[in-house]
Amino acid sequence: MTDKTLTRMDLSEAIFREVGLSRNDASQLVESVLDHMSDALVSGEQVKISSFGTFSVRDKTARVGRNPKTGEEVPINPRRVLTFRPSHLMKDRVAAGNKS
Repeated sequence: MTDKTLTRMDLSEAIFREVGLSRNDASQLVESVLDHMSDALVSGEQVKISSFGTFSVRDKTARVGRNPKTGEEVPINPRRVLTFRPSHLMKDRVAAGNKS
């Protein structure tokens, strides 16, 4: 596996090359899409991208955890967590990439 990370800049550069928008417009497009996704998730909506996957926010209740080193019980506060469920197509594509 590589240590490469896909960044916002990489996405906007790909849009610049493949779509032909200016670099500035491509960057604004990426920011706009990410803002819309973030706003939807903050308001509790799911974000479903066909053939990619679904992002959703889940509420976790308070519970008692345990420090694995000392065994001491520690309260864990309720919180909201972001989850991602990949589509079957994405799972298959990733699995096929692992075989190479």
